[in-house]
Amino acid sequence: MLKIENLVKKYGDFTAINGINLELSDGITGLIGANGAGKSTLLNLITDNIKRTSGKILYNDADILSLGAGYRKKIGYTPQLQGMYEDFTAGQFMRYIGALKGMKHSVCKSETCELLEVVGLKNHASKKLGSFSGGMRQRVLLAAAMLDDPEILILDEPTAGLDPEERIRLRNHIAQIAKNRIVLLATHIVSDIESVAGKVIFLKKGEIIRYASPRELIAEIEGKVDKEHITLEDVYLYYSVNQRDGSAVDGEGNI
Repeated sequence: MLKIENLVKKYGDFTAINGINLELSDGITGLIGANGAGKSTLLNLITDNIKRTSGKILYNDADILSLGAGYRKKIGYTPQLQGMYEDFTAGQFMRYIGALKGMKHSVCKSETCELLEVVGLKNHASKKLGSFSGGMRQRVLLAAAMLDDPEILILDEPTAGLDPEERIRLRNHIAQIAKNRIVLLATHIVSDIESVAGKVIFLKKGEIIRYASPRELIAEIEGKVDKEHITLEDVYLYYSVNQRDGSAVDGEGNI
């Protein structure tokens, strides 16, 4: 269980994250918000890449600051920007990431083969990353994030810039590896998480305006919008326009 209590992050006078309270358990949780909503800041706080201003982030009831490197070893993270060595093959890149994680070479080699197969790139292990499409690169990053079997998987805009076919393929891979681990998937493409997320967070100006399952969110606005077949994107647009900042409600109706 990952629990966030009264989390605040300020940059000078600007508040990027404003008093967030949140509990995450196994399965995929979607994190949706417009550019500048605070998604990447929240992910960087959870991964302990930046310092919080105040509040707590607890993993299994222990503050992640006290867990230190032990906590970071439990995390797999794919950042929004693709930082990859063009001359590395997919296999070399995976083994490089494994070395950074402190994995034994034999274990890393075995997991590299398994994970590249999971993301559909087993036959491309010896090809250089410079020849890969954007979707193939994202799948390599996803496989690398899965090395050493992390308990928490943080994905920041994993389908950004991909064509529809590649987005669907990557989304299916994420769903496949999401069992028995916490997966937080940040995106501004609502359709990417509608079919795979157990719960969805709507983030606006650093605050959670809604947190519930897709089905619950869709049911909430039935009859409130002039549309017969409502999607999660309709829900997002509805709350983006109508929900006041600071009035977040979770799936159980709690403020």
